[in-house]
Amino acid sequence: MFVALVMDIGGTNIRLGLLKQGEYIPAYIKSFKINAFSHLTDVIKLFFADAPDNNVQEAAIAVATPIMGDYIKLTNHRWEFSIEAVRQQFGWQRLKVVNDFTALALSLPLLNADELQAIGNGKADADGTIALLGAGTGLGVSGLLATPAGLYPLAGEGGHVTLGARNARELAIFSHFWAKYGHMSAERLLSGTGLVEVYQVVCALDGVPAEALDAAAISQRAIAQSCVVCIEVMALFCECLGVVAGNLVLSLGATGGLYIGGGIIPQLGDFFVSSTFRQAFEAHGRFRAYLEAVPVYVIHADQAALRGAAHSLDSRFSKLGVNCVIGG
Repeated sequence: MFVALVMDIGGTNIRLGLLKQGEYIPAYIKSFKINAFSHLTDVIKLFFADAPDNNVQEAAIAVATPIMGDYIKLTNHRWEFSIEAVRQQFGWQRLKVVNDFTALALSLPLLNADELQAIGNGKADADGTIALLGAGTGLGVSGLLATPAGLYPLAGEGGHVTLGARNARELAIFSHFWAKYGHMSAERLLSGTGLVEVYQVVCALDGVPAEALDAAAISQRAIAQSCVVCIEVMALFCECLGVVAGNLVLSLGATGGLYIGGGIIPQLGDFFVSSTFRQAFEAHGRFRAYLEAVPVYVIHADQAALRGAAHSLDSRFSKLGVNCVIGG
């Protein structure tokens, strides 16, 4: 018998799964494109129309946006909803909502060794804080803080930190973003939409006609070594991700390691392994040795955020995110 529904809402897809008592891995999962629906509740209804059990009593949502209260509006999509209104509509006893990367952080203790790919060397401090970031539709950032009660997830918006140019080429590229947006955040580059815009900027700078390529096509051409501009764009992406990742590890004191999720990096394979990511990650002046000792892992796990959403229902994380309960 299924006891809970878990959901992972990104900027492009929504994944839903049903949980059995005491388990964190959903036994029944479906995925939908969110652009095909006008509201979250429409997807849930469709999911339950085919699901083997629609008598669940609680649910958890991992969503790509800051969680500030009952009203939720996605950062990179038009969807918006009231947590309590959704709970009432489906008659659940509890509906919990957490940031998607907070949920991904909660999944880390549940992952198996064969679901992780090491990038470079380093050895994790078993009692250390863990850093997490990942690029997809946006740039998510989180971590697990080491506390006396165990690891506890961070909820933040570190993808919007300022990204500075380090050389003349980056200055030329980033100037476009400063002029257009008034700010160059890490997410402006380190995301699917960022890849497309940087590709267009580099084409303009080099006087090369830009093709109508999406992020996946840019990545594929870089991997295949079939497009000089795509290779430069993806190389810049990997290197700047290393810079941001190094900053994150230093800020958190993340001696427990850095984990990389999201939809882009796990698909790059050997291109990422042979990129300058690790060099840029370690190149932080006097703290090079500190970062050389920190292990980096790429997450290759199915539905990790759904596992984290399931983990968020544990009583230990009752203060995390927003909880709406009957009579609450």
